[in-house]
Amino acid sequence: MPPRIRLQTRQLKVRIYHHQIPSQPCFYASLATATTPAPPIEQTIHSVSPIARFPPTQPPSHKPPEVRKSQLHREYQSLLKSSPLILIFQHNNLRAVEWMGIRRELAIALRKVDAELAAAGQKDLYADAIKIQIIQTGIFASALRVVEFYNPETTELPTQHPSNPATASSAQIPNVKPTPEDSRLAHGLSRRAHEAASDRKKKLDLAPLLSGPIAVVAFPAVSPQHLKAALSILSPSAPNFPAPKRKASPSYHEPAVQNGIQKLMMLGARVDGKAFDQEGTKGVGSIPGGLDGLRAQLVGMLQNMGAGVTNALEGVSRSLYFTMEGRRYMMEEEEKGPEEKKDVEETKAE
Repeated sequence: MPPRIRLQTRQLKVRIYHHQIPSQPCFYASLATATTPAPPIEQTIHSVSPIARFPPTQPPSHKPPEVRKSQLHREYQSLLKSSPLILIFQHNNLRAVEWMGIRRELAIALRKVDAELAAAGQKDLYADAIKIQIIQTGIFASALRVVEFYNPETTELPTQHPSNPATASSAQIPNVKPTPEDSRLAHGLSRRAHEAASDRKKKLDLAPLLSGPIAVVAFPAVSPQHLKAALSILSPSAPNFPAPKRKASPSYHEPAVQNGIQKLMMLGARVDGKAFDQEGTKGVGSIPGGLDGLRAQLVGMLQNMGAGVTNALEGVSRSLYFTMEGRRYMMEEEEKGPEEKKDVEETKAE
């Protein structure tokens, strides 16, 4: 057996000084007798409405929102909703140098249009907001189906229980379950949006164009001047959309830019939610004077229509007046006797 080692334990002595003991007893009974007020009767009957366990800026979606496809889907929805005019091009094996040259020439042409509009006193300048970008065709088609066929305002949401009034927290965070199956979620990546877009009976007007590698040019407004400048760079055609001349823009005639433009083919456009072919798109871009010229034409048409209506009404009133006067003259002649007619003729002869 191993030898036993005895350890000496030290005894802790606690010294109590008389000056630490209070001479008079402290009154702590008042704290013990304090009571908490009873909760309202509504809270004892009904439970408090649950608060969502997700941030209001990122609600649960049908698919994981952190993956790249979901982010692209959300980005394309925003692009389609904020761009009333979108040009659709098909690109074939463009190199990075060619894309860089095309983007440079497009920006130069659009800034020239902005300079002309600014000199004319207009404030609608869109050159910095117009960009050409490559898209994922399948995700873009799915986002377009959501934008076209899903409207969260048309569907009724479940009403809130009257016993659970809206509070400061529930007004900011909706009272929904943290699962994508909740029917009250109405954003573009929700289950309701997915079900509305998955209906294959509904056909898209742009469906024939959304195939293969696609690039789009998004415009923040329908501006015929900017559209004409973009078509003159990306899809030039004489005489309405001539390409810039070599003296005016020598960088446009570089081999990299020309090779890239030859690989671009315009398929159509989406203008105010409607599909346009090449001829219709060029018709929008060839409006003389842009939107101001279109407004002037509309005002002229309305003025001509008003003048035509006024002339028609005046013609009807004049013909009616002459008819009534002729009839009155005939009735007066019939009332006169033969002797009066002879006297009138003799006085005319004298």
